[in-house]
Amino acid sequence: MSTTMASGISDEDILDRLRQVLHNTFEIEPSRVTPDAHLFTDLELDSIDAVDLAIQVQDMTGTRIKPEDFKSVRTVSDVVATVKALLDR
Repeated sequence: MSTTMASGISDEDILDRLRQVLHNTFEIEPSRVTPDAHLFTDLELDSIDAVDLAIQVQDMTGTRIKPEDFKSVRTVSDVVATVKALLDR
């Protein structure tokens, strides 16, 4: 079974997957992972965690992420939008 996501997936499906990733990788309670949650202030990720998250997103999408694709990511909804954009390429 492939762990990468298919294009045409809903934002809610991406959010659910992101909740799993953040919980498994950073032990963040899934209920805290809301679209408007800020990665650094609300979820308390640091710059090293952001790199780990980018790698997880890369694994989710099966697509290489350029640093500029992830540079403006600040909230969970930014991550969802980035995943969606990567899947739609």
